[in-house]
Amino acid sequence: MSKKNIVLIGGGGHCISVIDIIENSNEFNILGILDTKSTSSVLDYKILGDDSLIPELAQEDISFLITVGQIKSYSVREKIAAILNKNSAKLATVISPLAYISKHASIEEGTIIMNHAVVNAGAKIGKHCIINTLSNIEHGVCIEDYCHISTCAVINGDSIIKRGTFIGSNSTISNGVSIEKNSIISAGKFIKK
Repeated sequence: MSKKNIVLIGGGGHCISVIDIIENSNEFNILGILDTKSTSSVLDYKILGDDSLIPELAQEDISFLITVGQIKSYSVREKIAAILNKNSAKLATVISPLAYISKHASIEEGTIIMNHAVVNAGAKIGKHCIINTLSNIEHGVCIEDYCHISTCAVINGDSIIKRGTFIGSNSTISNGVSIEKNSIISAGKFIKK
């Protein structure tokens, strides 16, 4: 099976982690990275240019993944997604071979599932989400678009994490809880934007 070509958008720390996942998954061939950095490469993958190349690249047989991280705001990720959508670009969904994804779960395009994450039966993960290392998404959980579930976070059964929310490292969300959109859960605190 031949690998699909992918271009990553954003060359920071999250991109480095994503590259590692992609290299180990054997599904994609990384053509390069779009970023405004002055450096020429990230982990030996060339910076091709910035977002202005999206219209041209979207006409080729290339998938894209947004690799800009998200802590305080998902606005940069949302702006990039709008450019991709406007240009009818193909979006990749990247899943670490070290993650467990139930066959009864659904994951939408543009999302990455990192190493040792668990997504259990009936869970639904939206578009452009980051399900980070060692996070646990339990049965029946709904995670809407542009959410970042950080390292070692636990989202217990039947909870709803609404659009654009950041759940910080080691946070635990109890069963059946609904977290408002654009929220930040960090170090045991709820911060409404």
